[in-house]
Amino acid sequence: MARVEIPLGPQHPALKEPANFALSLDGERIVGAAVNLGYNHRGVEKACEARNFTQCLYFLERICGICSHSHSTAFSMTVEEVAGVEIPPRAQYIRVLIGELERLHSHMLWLGVAGHELGFDTLFMLSWRDRELVMDLLASICGNRVNYGINKLGGVRRDIDETVKETILKVMDQFEEALKYYISLATTETTLAARTLGVGILSYEDAVTYGAQGPTSRAAGLDRDIRRDEPYTAYADIPFQVITDTHADVFGRVVVRALEMVESCKIIRFVLDNMPDGPLSVKFPRKIPPGEALGRYEAPRGEDVHFVKSNGTDKPERVKVRAPTLANAASYAVMLQGNYLADVPIIVAAIDPCFSCTDRAISVVDNRSGREGSLDWKALRQYSIDWYRNQGVAFDGLNRKG
Repeated sequence: MARVEIPLGPQHPALKEPANFALSLDGERIVGAAVNLGYNHRGVEKACEARNFTQCLYFLERICGICSHSHSTAFSMTVEEVAGVEIPPRAQYIRVLIGELERLHSHMLWLGVAGHELGFDTLFMLSWRDRELVMDLLASICGNRVNYGINKLGGVRRDIDETVKETILKVMDQFEEALKYYISLATTETTLAARTLGVGILSYEDAVTYGAQGPTSRAAGLDRDIRRDEPYTAYADIPFQVITDTHADVFGRVVVRALEMVESCKIIRFVLDNMPDGPLSVKFPRKIPPGEALGRYEAPRGEDVHFVKSNGTDKPERVKVRAPTLANAASYAVMLQGNYLADVPIIVAAIDPCFSCTDRAISVVDNRSGREGSLDWKALRQYSIDWYRNQGVAFDGLNRKG
């Protein structure tokens, strides 16, 4: 049978964000796959250079609406390291609390999306219903359901008093009761198992080779978690278990996320019972001394990396973000091999991708000359103007002040 080339994306009902998967099929089986990114560039890193460190914090929090606390905490920790500032212990515990609540809502969101991609829409509706318990809790603590704004350079902006503590514990009682159902569903439901067992296999060796992160790697038996291996904030004081599985397929990724939520609930209870007294923040300098640092954070999807370089002013000289989806996307070509075309949506969804977090423009290729090179801000702007002029669109007559 002749091979058929099928493009999936960048616009496709199975994709919530633009990406392109070039699939080579032999009948219904995938025998080759390539991943093409770059459809959703927002200029986040470059835009940081025109903002002060505080503005960058709330700007970078908006990289992703699902793991916004991950990005703001990773950036805060990195800037605080460059500045030589250590935040108070109580602030460290509050950052952990919000981070684990975010992990709960992220994993519940993913569980619903996975159910939807499998045609199991009852799971989608039930998991998103129970996710609202956590979303309402985040809104009551932080004032926002998304982009919580809890972090500030040098600490946090809001405290956890006894009333809030009791509210969180009551919600945890409800959530943990609901979680028992989802764990049972993830491990025993025959329809879900039939659609996920042996699908999207990524072996331990391939997980290491392709740099997979988070639940994607832990489902292949890779025992790695930044919270334990390089503890930040208060994680060095908190007992928890790193969840791994050896199925190395979509089923394993379901199991890992379900059991990780149990550990998150334990961490939240420990934080509330052991939170130290003290201030929420320390005074933070407006100008940061020259230096650079790399911050690592275990986001719900995997390791989130922020690099910050300061030149002694109130604005960063360089900000670099490596979101976990970018690390996990490299393994798509392996996970798709040998599977049916109908399995592509759940295999793609199984890493819980966020392509808005992922895409970065690092170079521009001149198709006419074939030359490739990096552009500075001024050259990139001129390239854009020239490109539109060649399409018959000129901006020369526009009032730039208006």
